[in-house]
Amino acid sequence: MRNINLAIVFLFTIISVKSIAQCEVKNRILPDGTLIYYFDPADFYISKSKSLKINIQTDKEHFFIALQPSPFPSKGEGKKIKDDLIIHLANKKEYRLSHYDTQYRHHDSIMQVLYLMDDKDIEAFSKFEAVVAEINMKGTEFVRDYNFKLHKDAIIQQLNCFLKEEKKK
Repeated sequence: MRNINLAIVFLFTIISVKSIAQCEVKNRILPDGTLIYYFDPADFYISKSKSLKINIQTDKEHFFIALQPSPFPSKGEGKKIKDDLIIHLANKKEYRLSHYDTQYRHHDSIMQVLYLMDDKDIEAFSKFEAVVAEINMKGTEFVRDYNFKLHKDAIIQQLNCFLKEEKKK
């Protein structure tokens, strides 16, 4: 009986720590002086040959979805990526996010494509899981639809953390 109680306390502690860590907002200053707030990227798609990570970023004025594909194209090819991102949410609606920027970070070891969320869509993204993304990243293997199985609620969790912070102020 004592072992069961210890196991329950241990699991509760792990769950509590995990829920607190989910809202661990980080920040960095971009070369232009803009302060960006973000979360560590969550895996949305993983196979033996490629992966796709996603996270929400904000400058406190706009919200962005950042995609990190692996493998990714060279800078010359990657800078040609200009297509919008189309995400289907669990509410059976499709949302188009405008391409904002393509960045190479950490000495070009990470490529990140930023898509701007329309203000009118923030409520839907904060309530419904991402189901499918239509991605056209020219020069990569990421030119197709992705049916998400992993961390479909990552956008919801990260966006709600930012929205809670805004309400506190």
